[in-house]
Amino acid sequence: MKCIIIDDEPLAIDVIESYCQALGAVEVISTFTNAIEALDFINNNRIDLVFSDIEMPSISGIELIRSLEGKVPYFIFTTAYPEYALEGFDLNAVDYLVKPIPFPRFIKAVNRVKEMMKLSDVNTSFNVSSAGGETPTHEDDFIFVKSEYENLKIDIKDIKHIQGLKDYLKIHSDNAKPILTLMSFKEMQSKLPENMFIRVHRSYLVNVNKITSIQKNRIIIKDERIPIGESYKSMVYSRLNI
Repeated sequence: MKCIIIDDEPLAIDVIESYCQALGAVEVISTFTNAIEALDFINNNRIDLVFSDIEMPSISGIELIRSLEGKVPYFIFTTAYPEYALEGFDLNAVDYLVKPIPFPRFIKAVNRVKEMMKLSDVNTSFNVSSAGGETPTHEDDFIFVKSEYENLKIDIKDIKHIQGLKDYLKIHSDNAKPILTLMSFKEMQSKLPENMFIRVHRSYLVNVNKITSIQKNRIIIKDERIPIGESYKSMVYSRLNI
């Protein structure tokens, strides 16, 4: 796993770098004290993981992830300010480590990335076209997700909504009990057709074809009520032509 470290404090970089070396599974290919230089490097190099501070000169870690182009690597935020955790997770950061970072907590965060990478590889392999060897863009009407020790097939049209539960997603569908899978919203959205699913809250993704009605700040799907996040309201109303 290739990673970079971004922090305006060299000592903080040294700590993360020493942890990566001790763990052995994470290769630090570069470090940065300047987030703008890091942004250019990420956009022009293949990286699996970024450890980034949040409070930095020029641009913050939050602004950095919002500025990235194309495929965004996995992010783990490292900061002394726990109040940023909510915004970090809203951007689908894998984890949020509060300084000083205990080594066992660091290991747990890296293991989350490893698991997400494995899930991504498994699901990619199921979507490879047998004819051309390329991955089609939502041509299949199903997806596979890993749940416990098996990969489950789910018909896309049957998905009602998807709920975020810390490190997991809970998939609610018409024809089965909810399925729990270790995956980020970003990964899930990449597997689903954009014209069918919209993010309505930091913890909810809904199938627009399943919406029964809209009541103020809630979406109704049959007898279920799903909140519309304040920061998502404008986009949701525009998407639904309300």
